[in-house]
Amino acid sequence: MEPSTTKIPFREKIGYSFGDAAANFVFQTMLIFQLGFYTDVFGITAAAAGTLLLVGRFWDALFDPFMGVVADRTNTRWGKFRPWVLWSAIPFAVIFVFAFTTPDFDPTGKLVYAYVTYILLMTIYSVNNLPYSALNGVMTGDVNERTSLSQYRFFFAMTASFVVQGFTLPMVAKLGGGDNAKGWQLTIGVFALLAVVFFLITFLSTRERIHPDPKQKSSPKQDFADLLKNGPWISMFVLTLFLFITLALWGSAMFYYFTYYVDKDALFAFLQSLGLVTSTATEPGLWHNILNTFGLIALDDRSNVSSVGFSLFNMGGQLVTIIGVMFSKALAVRFGKKMVFLVGLFFTTLFTVLFIVPAAGDVGFIFGLNILKSLAYGPTIPLLWAMMADVADFAEWRTHRRATGVVFAGIVFALKAGLGLGGAICGWFLAGYGYLPNVAQTEHALYGIRMTGSVYPALTFLIGVLALAFYGITKKLNLQIQDELAERRKTFAH
Repeated sequence: MEPSTTKIPFREKIGYSFGDAAANFVFQTMLIFQLGFYTDVFGITAAAAGTLLLVGRFWDALFDPFMGVVADRTNTRWGKFRPWVLWSAIPFAVIFVFAFTTPDFDPTGKLVYAYVTYILLMTIYSVNNLPYSALNGVMTGDVNERTSLSQYRFFFAMTASFVVQGFTLPMVAKLGGGDNAKGWQLTIGVFALLAVVFFLITFLSTRERIHPDPKQKSSPKQDFADLLKNGPWISMFVLTLFLFITLALWGSAMFYYFTYYVDKDALFAFLQSLGLVTSTATEPGLWHNILNTFGLIALDDRSNVSSVGFSLFNMGGQLVTIIGVMFSKALAVRFGKKMVFLVGLFFTTLFTVLFIVPAAGDVGFIFGLNILKSLAYGPTIPLLWAMMADVADFAEWRTHRRATGVVFAGIVFALKAGLGLGGAICGWFLAGYGYLPNVAQTEHALYGIRMTGSVYPALTFLIGVLALAFYGITKKLNLQIQDELAERRKTFAH
């Protein structure tokens, strides 16, 4: 069977998807909690933490392209990309734990430790996630199968996100027993152990089917020169950069939004109206008891209501996102990937900016906006990586050279640069508005928290929408590319 028509077995789609579940234990923790961990637990200022997140990107600017070149030139009996998922699994887990460990150092020592562990974490993230992402482009050449594979992948990724966003803070409280630093270290240890198991499953269950022409000759210089002439790749690079700036900016800001802005009494009353908390005068219900077992609520306890509310806010959003992911393939087949992405991202932008509107006590409004935002964003999530695999095909079609690793390297760099910039921007904004950790905030600081969770990320989302408008691979062109590449590959298929 030709690679262009290969249908991926169900078990292989599941196996591949475990890898992104593993990566999301790291990714979602960085996205939602890392800035808050650095300021409120580790003990460095918001401005210093923001600068730290940005400085790490300069190293990535050098390492990501290098990793793409290395992955493209890796040749083993397991393929080019699969081995890196295996080789990096244990180092990834160990460094993940170190990055969320708070050492007993002086302020300077802590800052140095944070820089070293963060940069190491981003480095091993590249070693693992770049080949994993590129694997999507060589498992099949069928454009609909790629969308299906991405849909499975992100269903698992969002499930892991649901766990991280919903259970991290309760686990920190339970495992730490009042010591947040200990709680973070143990919680990340659990996530890291699961990640190793999941990466092993991915390595054992996947297969690489698309191979470059064995006669292909190219240099790293030529590979990168080709990228700069590839219009769809440039569009996807800008989209990815601003998409992940937004996700990190909004995700980090919402931690502070719930901790300092949302009214605790109103939040407690909202959760109580849903039967998720109860007063001491009321007999707890079954659902209350189940949630309390997992540490998600406490009987008539407002002391942790912000973390409980934030966890449930994230869990509700992730559940709706998973529903959106499940409709991604059907929508893409019907309307095309670009159109689904454009419409979904536009409405995501609209619902994001509306977070400036709710008053501190409008808890139902806040949760409702999150549901709408998540529903709009969900179908777009699998499309990014499916479209990048299409961009790799477009590059091969134009240049007669395949460099899947390099194509994905630029996008992984944009992803991590976006994460770093988004976190840095959030830290700088908060510092600029006068935020101080673990104290009541001034009106000006609260206004900054609200703006950083609404208007500012909406603006960066909008730039992503504009970049996507210039993506030139239409549904018709994509089919033409697949047919012509299939004919070429017949001459060197194994």
